[in-house]
Amino acid sequence: MELSSSLTPFPKKLSEISFSSSLSPFPLQLYQKPSKPNKLRVFAVAVDPSQDLPRNSPQRLLKELAQRKKVTAPRKKVPPKRFILKPPLDDKKLTERFLNSPQLSLKQFPLLSSCLPSSKLNNADQTWIDEYLLEAKQALGYPLEKSEELGDDNPAKQFDTLLYLAFQHPSCDRTNARHVRSAHSRLSFLGQYVLELALAEFFLQRYPRESPGPMRERVFGLIGKRNLPKWIKAASLQNLIFPYDDMDKLIRKDREPPVKSDFWALFGAIYLCFGMPEVYRVLFEVFGMDPEAEDCQPRLRRQLEDVDYVSVEFEGNNLSWQDIAIYKPPEDALFAHPRLFRACVPPGMHRFRGNIWDYDCKPQVMQTLGYPLAVKDRIPEITEARNIELGLGLQLCFMHPSKYKFEHPRFCFERLEYVGQKIQDLVMAERLLMKHLDAPGRWLQEKHRRVLMNKFCGRYLREKYLHRFIIYSEQVEDAYEHNRRLRNPATTAVNQALHGLSYTVYGKPDVRRLMFELFDFEQIQPKSV
Repeated sequence: MELSSSLTPFPKKLSEISFSSSLSPFPLQLYQKPSKPNKLRVFAVAVDPSQDLPRNSPQRLLKELAQRKKVTAPRKKVPPKRFILKPPLDDKKLTERFLNSPQLSLKQFPLLSSCLPSSKLNNADQTWIDEYLLEAKQALGYPLEKSEELGDDNPAKQFDTLLYLAFQHPSCDRTNARHVRSAHSRLSFLGQYVLELALAEFFLQRYPRESPGPMRERVFGLIGKRNLPKWIKAASLQNLIFPYDDMDKLIRKDREPPVKSDFWALFGAIYLCFGMPEVYRVLFEVFGMDPEAEDCQPRLRRQLEDVDYVSVEFEGNNLSWQDIAIYKPPEDALFAHPRLFRACVPPGMHRFRGNIWDYDCKPQVMQTLGYPLAVKDRIPEITEARNIELGLGLQLCFMHPSKYKFEHPRFCFERLEYVGQKIQDLVMAERLLMKHLDAPGRWLQEKHRRVLMNKFCGRYLREKYLHRFIIYSEQVEDAYEHNRRLRNPATTAVNQALHGLSYTVYGKPDVRRLMFELFDFEQIQPKSV
C-alpha cells in the first residue's frame, strides 16, 4: 500500500505525456486523432523558445547574445554636441557676452581687438602660458617680462595672449576650447597675407630688374610648407608645436599642417603687436632665412635684356632686410612708400610724358578713380611732382606686356600687379576680421577667396569702363577685340596694378577707398537701374 501511494497517478490523456531528450532541444509531442473530423478546432499558442530550451543549451546562449547585441548597439551615430542646435541666447545674456568679450576691449586698435579670443582665458590656458611662454619668447628674442605690464596705448600689451594663441594649432590639446580654436584660426588667416606682402616688398626692392615670376619662386622657396619645419627647428620651436612627438619622425601629412598653421599665426601676432619691421627681423634673424640660398633660387629661364635705368638707390647693390626694415620715408617724401614706388615704376617712364594717352586718356582715368587726392604739402612743388609721377604710374598700370616688354621688360604693369595682389589680400583679410568677430578663420578664408576672385576684379574694372584705356600692341589688340576669354585676364591685372599704385603713392587707406567705395568689392552699394 505504501508503494502504490507514493507513485504519481498515470495521466488519463495522451496529450499530457511529454519526453525531454538531451540529444534534441525540441519537445516531442504526440497528437491524438480527432474523434470528430467534421468539427476541427485549431489553437495557436505563442511559446517563448528560450523557456523551452535548457539553461546550458548553445542555441539559448546564442539567442541571448544576439538579443543583447540588439539592445546595446545604437542604430545611428549621435552627432557631436557642437552640431546639435541650441536655443538662442536671450538679449540680456547675448549683450553680457559681447560686452565681456576681449574683442570689444580695445577701441584704439580695432584690428588687434578683433583677433583676441572671444572669451577670457581660463586656468587651462594660463597653465600653458606658465609652462611654455617664456621658452617661446626667449627663442624669438623678446624680453621675458609679462606684456600686461605695458601701457594701454601700446599694442604689444596683448602679445602674451596672441603668442599663446599662435601655438594652439588644430591638432593640439587646447583646440577643443572654442575661443582658442577660433582665435588661432583667425590669426593664421591674417598671418599668411602678412608674410606674402612682406616678402613681395622685400624682393621687389632687392631685385629691381626682376620680373614677378622668379620672385614668386623665391617666396615659395622660403615659406613653402615643405620648408617651414626647417625654419621652426632652426628657431628651436618644435617642442612647442609637438610637445609629445619627435618632429623629424612624423610623416609629412602629420608634420606640415600644424607647422604651417602655427607659423602663419605667429606672424599674424607679431604684425598686430609690432608691425612689419619686426616681421622682417623674425624672418631673417630668428629663423635665419637666406634669400641667396640655393634651394630658394628661381629656375633658369630666358631673360630679356634690360637696358633701362633703375633708381639710384638700387644701382649696384642688393638691399638687405635691415635696409628695408629700418627704412623710413623722409619728411617731404612724395609718396607713402617712395622706395617701393621707385622699384615698381622705372625712371624711364618719363619718356611717355605728353604722349597721346597722357592727354586723351589720363584725365578720364583720374576722374573715374578720384585722383589726385587732396594732400597738404609744405610747398606746392611737392604736390605738382607727385601728380606727375602719379600720372606716369597710371599709364604704366594700363600698359599691357605685349606693347613694350620685349624691348623694355619693366615697361608693363607686372610689378605693380604683383604688389597690388598682395595688398588687396591683406586689406580684405583685415576688413573681414573686423567685420565678422565671431567667424572662424576657415570661414573667413572661403569668404576671402570668393570676394577676391580674379573674374570679379576684372568685372569691377569693366563696370567703370576703364578697360577701354588699356594699351595693347596692334597684333594683340586685333586678337583680343572679339575674344572675351583673352581680354578679361588683362582687365584683372590692370585692376590689381591700380591697387598696387595706390598703395605705393597714398598708402593703405587709399587701397581701402578703391576696393570698398569705388569698385565695391563687397557688392553692398545700391546699383543704378
